[in-house]
Amino acid sequence: MALRQRLLNNEVLYGTLMSMASVEAVEMTVKLGYDWLFIDAEHGALGPNEVFRLIQAAGDCPCLVRVPGFDEGFIKKTLDAGAAGIIVPQVESLAEAQDIVRVSKYPPQGQRGVGLGRAHDYGLSFQDYLARANDETIIVIQAESRDAIGNIDAMASCEGVDAVLIGPYDLSASLGQVGDFENPEFIDAIEQITEACMDHDKVLGIFGVSAEDVAPYKEQGFSLLTVGVDSLFLQQASAAALETLKNA
Repeated sequence: MALRQRLLNNEVLYGTLMSMASVEAVEMTVKLGYDWLFIDAEHGALGPNEVFRLIQAAGDCPCLVRVPGFDEGFIKKTLDAGAAGIIVPQVESLAEAQDIVRVSKYPPQGQRGVGLGRAHDYGLSFQDYLARANDETIIVIQAESRDAIGNIDAMASCEGVDAVLIGPYDLSASLGQVGDFENPEFIDAIEQITEACMDHDKVLGIFGVSAEDVAPYKEQGFSLLTVGVDSLFLQQASAAALETLKNA
């Protein structure tokens, strides 16, 4: 079953964030049983070529690529590379959400450019891909600013958007309290996003650096879950090993 169908069925989907241009890290991670990978081309030093190679390395594990922003060319290259979908950061209005759908879906639903690429075996399965691409391409927008919260009901109403993913650090920073997830204004913002998504049947997503950060949102009905970052996992495991050895 395609990842989008699982998403729309409200299946809980576990992902982890890949920020390094390391095909080896991706190859190792997909062996662990994650449902999907979050490839981060917003904060990671990843251009279209690196994104392409990481998607290749992921094999059958679906990848959602966070593009740097609303960049039609980057979105085209990402989808043509075979990504299961895109995550677009810093979306703040219905018009922006509609533009994202427009460039991500083929006619008649949108105006995605048609070209040969890895997604359809470089043309060998072109017609088959065209027939199913609109039904299988996932579009996730991020709500992570004060302006986004003000427009969240309209954004969540956008046809073609499948999920809203919360960027907790950017959202808390926009509210003037970086990393303070207990702040009443932050909690209220989460509640507004949750209510809007439930009203418009949109999937709720969240990122957290640890399982302890993400678990409470799972209990609240969030189902597109991202835990940890490749670089942090490396640092944490390495630091723990060194500390254990020093104390032995």
